[in-house]
Amino acid sequence: MSRTFRCLAPALAACALAGAAAAQTVAARPAAARSSFPLTVESIMRGPLLVGRSPDEVRWSPDSRWVYFRWRRDNPGDTATAVYRVAAQGGAPERLADSTAARVAPARTGGEWSRAHDRRAEVRNGDVFVIDRGGAEHRITQTPARESEAHLSRDGRTVTFLSGGNVFAVDVAGGTLRQLTDIRGADAPKRDALAGQRGWLHDQQDTLFAVVRDRRAEREHREMLDSLRTALRPIYLGKNASVASAQVSPSGRYLLLDVNESVEGEKATIVPAWVTESGYTEPLNGRGKVGDVQDGERVAVVELATSRVSWVQPEAKDRKMTLTALEWAPDADRALVMGESADFKDRWLYVVGPDGKATTVDRLHDAAWVGGPAYGSAGWLSDERVWFVSERSGYAHLYAAPAAGGEAQALTQGAWEVTDVQLSPDRRMFWLTTSETHPGERGLYAVPAAGGARTRIDRLEGWNEGLVSPDGRWVAVTHSTANEPPELYLMPNRAGAPARRVTESTTAEFRMGPWIKPEVVTFTARDGATVHARIYRPRELGASANGGAVVFVHGAGYLQNAHRGWSTYYREYMFNHLLASRGITVLDVDYRGSAGYGAAWRTGIYRHMGGKDLSDQVDGVRWLVANEGVDAKR
Repeated sequence: MSRTFRCLAPALAACALAGAAAAQTVAARPAAARSSFPLTVESIMRGPLLVGRSPDEVRWSPDSRWVYFRWRRDNPGDTATAVYRVAAQGGAPERLADSTAARVAPARTGGEWSRAHDRRAEVRNGDVFVIDRGGAEHRITQTPARESEAHLSRDGRTVTFLSGGNVFAVDVAGGTLRQLTDIRGADAPKRDALAGQRGWLHDQQDTLFAVVRDRRAEREHREMLDSLRTALRPIYLGKNASVASAQVSPSGRYLLLDVNESVEGEKATIVPAWVTESGYTEPLNGRGKVGDVQDGERVAVVELATSRVSWVQPEAKDRKMTLTALEWAPDADRALVMGESADFKDRWLYVVGPDGKATTVDRLHDAAWVGGPAYGSAGWLSDERVWFVSERSGYAHLYAAPAAGGEAQALTQGAWEVTDVQLSPDRRMFWLTTSETHPGERGLYAVPAAGGARTRIDRLEGWNEGLVSPDGRWVAVTHSTANEPPELYLMPNRAGAPARRVTESTTAEFRMGPWIKPEVVTFTARDGATVHARIYRPRELGASANGGAVVFVHGAGYLQNAHRGWSTYYREYMFNHLLASRGITVLDVDYRGSAGYGAAWRTGIYRHMGGKDLSDQVDGVRWLVANEGVDAKR
């Protein structure tokens, strides 16, 4: 292994020398590789000023007529983004003024639809709105407070929301604002009877002074009037607790409450910020250490008429866990709740009734830690059936199971992953983003909720993330390839339909570059596992290989970089071109611990970081020597 480090050292030195010799780069390359683009460190490290700003924050209007997104056109010197919209039927993107966007653009989080799917509640810039499918808008709040958790009643006539830690309701058509809860982040007051000398003194004051008796009677009368006025009983969560989310049940009788509980003694890490407006180093408070005390999360069901609180009691009572409220059933007062053990080795899905009792629907166990793509994705298909994503087969796949518990049905299966799930409004169809064509590709598929064959919707090669319109007729696709950053496309929601490109985000200068689609190769690791990697060959840049090699190691741990889409490490992608143009072969390995290859690969570094994640890199070097003409000493 020491020899491997020695053979990499000169290549790493070449990386450093490349920056120093940036001005001579173009002249040093063979004529076949020369272009008008200056392939230098100075040029490629300009980030979005060179590459452009791809569209993001994509969302549909409630009537499915418009797609809204945040974008920046290629305007010299313009570094700010703006909100644009484009018609599903055709036309060019239209830039909206900030004031207009704040008024008409839908919320990025999507909002919640009514049962009939004819109107939607959303929170926009801290205020609550309800938008009819036809586009008519009802502004519900306009306050300095920031409201959240907007939900519509089953008939769509009432909207509830969270403000200041309490739940409020108001009729969409107008009416009185009603407070549904009196939740207090404090311990319940204790009224212990006074004893001893203090108790005797208290009784004497009451006996001897009529004014004391009058004050007490007046106070009790006011408290009685207050209780008649609000009809709310206080709910005391504890001094370290706060409401994270709140959802009223379909019948309107119950409240599903998600409560955060901070712990005393938690210590956050402090990270210095070196580049600041003040010119001085400033501290950034990060998260606590993983092994330190951690905040918790609990779930309760509240009976609104009585303020009775039933804390959810999971079946796995012997395990310390965090509970997260997901959602109520469509028409029944039963809720879906996720539990996760403190050691991250187990995840449960529970169906919870009004009394807080939990029935296990699914349990996922991993000897290392649970996780994976679409982790935590779950919901209701009907009042009697739920869906969820699980790695129980070793790969993230879609399942359906009875709400009362029982055997789960695999709706997808194979040595590939489901990475995103959308359920149609009528709950009959799933639209899935999967990697079934290749670990480095993503495509949109339709699959019946009852199970059956999948149908590929888009036909764009590379990395695609599709968002289906509310009416199910259209798809907005964010599409990229290895050498083209993400762009927005629109297409009808049917298999093989043509996709219309909406945006061109890259700069003219970037488009002059010699950007290649690096081949995704595989090699066999020493334990027999198949490892995927991107390779940058000098001949693809018109250069002659000189026997040197560099291995690029992506960061983030759980991240995929040997794929056929645009890399989040796009500056390094361009730097790899610079190295290849100098005759150096570059290998970019998705080592053990990377995303995209199933649970065993994801957890392959468990309790041994610096084990297989390192040996995969070393085996990649050996593959380069054996197959790509790389000199083991370089």
